[in-house]
Amino acid sequence: MSDETNHITRLEEMLAHQAKTIEELSDQLAEQWKTVEQMRTKLDRLTERFLSLEEQSLDAPAITRPPHY
Repeated sequence: MSDETNHITRLEEMLAHQAKTIEELSDQLAEQWKTVEQMRTKLDRLTERFLSLEEQSLDAPAITRPPHY
């Protein structure tokens, strides 16, 4: 093989490896995005629950003397 053919072959191999790497990174990014969305949903639910509990505590009657006094 000539040097030019070897050079083209190496470039084609490099391109194939890069294409595979890009595909793998894309798959990983998609998985991470799913995780982020799940965490965002959970955080929203926890925030709503916290705010609800906070509102309930504000509506609670004031602490008074225990009945044995």
